[in-house]
Amino acid sequence: MDTQDDLQFDRGEQMPERMRHQFSRLVGLTAAQAGRIAGRALGSVGAHRRHFMVLSALAEAGPASQAQLADRTGIFRSDLVAVLNELAEAGHVSRAPDPGDKRRNVITVTEAGAERLGELDALLARANEDMLAPLSDAERRQLFDLLGRVNAHLARG
Repeated sequence: MDTQDDLQFDRGEQMPERMRHQFSRLVGLTAAQAGRIAGRALGSVGAHRRHFMVLSALAEAGPASQAQLADRTGIFRSDLVAVLNELAEAGHVSRAPDPGDKRRNVITVTEAGAERLGELDALLARANEDMLAPLSDAERRQLFDLLGRVNAHLARG
């Protein structure tokens, strides 16, 4: 488990030069810190990233089976059940038998779920604003473009 010290970017001269210039290290540390900050923001209202992922997928692409949601979000099917149970218990999603195949359920975001998604969007927007504060709008667009290009390149494997 990472400690606060593990998440520091610059340890000054004690950090070997080779390590300071490793892309994977810098991106990994940045991802860890960003994930911690976003997680803390979501946690402040009793949510976590998988809640946001599922609500976003349903809001953007409409109702879905659990298998479709797993594909859209990248959440393992076995883990998705627990997330859906939490969201259903809170009234943020509903499950109903699929009219075309009674063996499976269709998951739909509820009105309360749409409101919750708006709340989570606002929390994450503030967290993103804080994380990207040192960058101008043009630099932010450039950062997303560059990271998107590197990600696409790496995905081609």
